[in-house]
Amino acid sequence: MKVPERVAAIVLAAGASRRMGGRNKLLLPFGGQPLVRHVVTTILASRADPVLVVLGHEAEAVRAALAELPVTFVHNPRHAEGMTTSIQSGVAAAPADVLGYMICLSDLPLIEAAEYDRLLDAFREAHARDPACIIVPEFEGRRGNPVLFAARYRTAILAEERLTGCRGLVQRHPEHVVRVPMPTDHILQDIDTPEAFAALTERTPGQTPR
Repeated sequence: MKVPERVAAIVLAAGASRRMGGRNKLLLPFGGQPLVRHVVTTILASRADPVLVVLGHEAEAVRAALAELPVTFVHNPRHAEGMTTSIQSGVAAAPADVLGYMICLSDLPLIEAAEYDRLLDAFREAHARDPACIIVPEFEGRRGNPVLFAARYRTAILAEERLTGCRGLVQRHPEHVVRVPMPTDHILQDIDTPEAFAALTERTPGQTPR
């Protein structure tokens, strides 16, 4: 039987943007479209397959922002409990034959498709040696996102009790972690606050109309 080569992208788009002063950051404009649409379109341009988008807070508005894109929507009824529940919802909904999961944040608009592909290629190469590999991108020694997990961690992810993500899973398996140097700081530039969005506006003139 041929070993599956697909790696699912799980896009976390269920959060409440609590630090944005009442605005849903995913619906802010970037390049003439909602920020979340820009991010998801970029991921679709990579070699990730399939692309699953986990919804929760303002689900219908986020779904509308992604209208007609070839993604699978997954609803997380527990989204208010923390990021881990959205990761679990996406992993549970991913096809059983994927090689692994690329956990993508929906507020990292600077990452390019080629950078996602760099991580996907590193994952497939590492997986051939270690079917329990975990890929962690870094820029100048600072860890960023997305992190990629081999499908072998499905049960462990679904059983994870920490609600702030799967950092604990990475920490518990250091022997399987592969750190991938990235050429830019795009993996670090998440948009959590109005100040961060303003900085993005200054960094990408013409991309973020006010």
